Amino acid sequence: MAIIDLWGGIECSCNRVGEQFFDQLSRNGHRDRISDLDLFASLGIKKLRYPVLWEHVAPQSLDQPDWSWSDERLHRLQELRIEPILGLVHHGSGPAYTNLTNANFAPLLAQYAGMVAARYPWANYYTPVNEPLTTARFSGLYGLWYPHGTSDKEFIRALLNQLKGTKMAMQAIRQVNPNAQLIQTEDLGQTHSTSLLAYQAAFENERRWLSFDLLCGKVTPAHKLYKYLIKSGATPEELLEFEQTPLPPDIFGINHYITSERYLDEHLTLFPLHTHGSNGRHKYADVEAVRVKGIERAGIKTLLQEVWQRYQAPIAITEAHLGCTREEQMRWFMEVWETATDLKNSGVNCLAVTAWALLGSYDWNSLLTRNNGFYENGIFDLRIGDQPWPTALVPMLQSLSNTGKYHHDVLQHKGWWDREERYAYSHGEKYIAKPTHKPILDKNQRPLLITGGTGTLAKAFARICRDRGLSYVSLTRKQLDIANPASVEAAISQYNPWAVINTAGYVRVDDAEKDPEKCYRENTKGPVILAEVCREKNIQFLTFSSDLVFDGEKAEPYTEEDTPTPRNVYGNSKALAESRILKILPDALIIRTSAFFSSWDRYNFVYFALKSFLQGAPFVAANDVKITATYVPDLVHTALDLLIDRANGIWHLTNQGSYTWAELARLVANVALLKNVVIQEQPVSVFHLPAYRPKNSVLQSSRIRLMPSIEDALHRCIPALMQELLKQKEVIDQDVDVLETEENLNRKLSG
Repeated sequence: MAIIDLWGGIECSCNRVGEQFFDQLSRNGHRDRISDLDLFASLGIKKLRYPVLWEHVAPQSLDQPDWSWSDERLHRLQELRIEPILGLVHHGSGPAYTNLTNANFAPLLAQYAGMVAARYPWANYYTPVNEPLTTARFSGLYGLWYPHGTSDKEFIRALLNQLKGTKMAMQAIRQVNPNAQLIQTEDLGQTHSTSLLAYQAAFENERRWLSFDLLCGKVTPAHKLYKYLIKSGATPEELLEFEQTPLPPDIFGINHYITSERYLDEHLTLFPLHTHGSNGRHKYADVEAVRVKGIERAGIKTLLQEVWQRYQAPIAITEAHLGCTREEQMRWFMEVWETATDLKNSGVNCLAVTAWALLGSYDWNSLLTRNNGFYENGIFDLRIGDQPWPTALVPMLQSLSNTGKYHHDVLQHKGWWDREERYAYSHGEKYIAKPTHKPILDKNQRPLLITGGTGTLAKAFARICRDRGLSYVSLTRKQLDIANPASVEAAISQYNPWAVINTAGYVRVDDAEKDPEKCYRENTKGPVILAEVCREKNIQFLTFSSDLVFDGEKAEPYTEEDTPTPRNVYGNSKALAESRILKILPDALIIRTSAFFSSWDRYNFVYFALKSFLQGAPFVAANDVKITATYVPDLVHTALDLLIDRANGIWHLTNQGSYTWAELARLVANVALLKNVVIQEQPVSVFHLPAYRPKNSVLQSSRIRLMPSIEDALHRCIPALMQELLKQKEVIDQDVDVLETEENLNRKLSG
């Protein structure tokens, strides 16, 4: 079996919105980290899509280029024996002295390309303009990017200028290096529709080929879109120029995303308002086809076969990325890799698959129109540590580049795009979801084993494992006594897990002072026994610790490097477990966390505070104890990602922000839009708690920045809690303005 090549790529878009340039290289830090190139080389990549962007090198004038950055990086790539594929414009409109609809765009791009080739005559691969059709749509048709056109004429002019620029750029490059090859990229997602909108889908499915068809000289008067092009401002002379002097790509680069395939439906009431649009003839919703039940997607295999049949030329998947959880990213890349491999073995000249967005990307959820800081990790994660963190995709890509194969237990399950829960809409009718609560457990596959199955955290892990398509088994304390070696051995033998997640333990902090023996049994002895068995069986192990391992005497937040100094039985049981586990199993993952809250259980501070507020009752909270709170879904998702990444040692995972309990109660009221609440602030001493409480138990991580703020988490949690509480008779019967509260809730849910 042939092994296709592994390429890499950095998300380097430098698009413009109004007078502001959105530069991914500045945001991901690569402009300041040449060391990234060594990380990329460790993957075994053969080629790297690499930016030498016009906007960066010559932002003011072509007479004043600054090559210092690209000189240093391209020299290092030569040393690493990685061939660069030089990108000159990536979703951009060029520097401020041009734009996509200006007649000077193509000749200036050609001049710049000639300068690049003269500077780096050894470089053999170029993508002068990335995704010209997509860029033209966003800049000339949808008005999202500069120059913000909203017409077919502006769209076609932007497209033709980019393609003219590509031709002229390659001609200038080949005057320096006759062997230079054009790798032209484009996103070719199909469009599906209802019968009424079949004409619009047919048009879009022809339009997606325009970049390649024009470069290949296929746009003749017989072309299906020839009349549309002429009507939209293209001249017969310029179309004839493309036909008579074609510049077919040497390699057709296909950028494929799970959302590339679209679905059009005129039944607007079935779809959210933001999906609504019009073509001047009909109004319709435009949504991701993967979310629509009854629509059969074409998929990457069909798409690549279409490209091969249409052009009979070498193909590479030049972007393959999914902004999702670790295992879903792995599943997506593996699906693309295996599809490309199968096609190559069947005779399709498929050269490579590109691990795109090696460093992740920013704000693509708003199509690069806002600077919100929304980050999607790539092969490396920029939110962990001081340097890019190698995620679970790193060993996967290393194995694929060397052997063409890779195994991990999480790859045995379908990605979300092939599971029933992906659906949000239905073809031609209203979609009604059918939730499932069945655990995912396949006897032929190794599961995750979750202990403490009746607890809040165990239930959350089970729920999220179902959502993420992770096989698991959750055992109650009766089914698995973690402090009994025989019970642990039996469970491990029966289920053969690839990892154990321990959520069992003694949680009653004050009762532990009276019953220390039971506390140490559950919190120290049990986790230690689990660690011993996991070491013996070569199984990954995740367990949880607490902020109460610290005495609170430190003025600043506690980090992973601080030495535990517990002052109550519960904290000591956790600290003792930490030290013993890491001696037995240094690869164990221990997560310290605190103050859980979620909408999935009623036994947390946020729930009790909201309930008191809605009852109109005073709520008493300590004002001299500072804590960090933790939104359980965020904790579980992050913990699973770290487990799959094989992270080890002690990690602090809480949502960002520190509050006294009274301050947290006030924030809950503010987020819930509740007024006139009564919060009685008291020192912790008035509660007469048997167990010592540190005045400062704020956790902060020196290793990770994954968790959102507490306020962000409350905005996601409180609407669901409010819905539940407003249904309770004990709340509604109280002297509280329920109508105002419901109005606030509706406003919250809709906004």
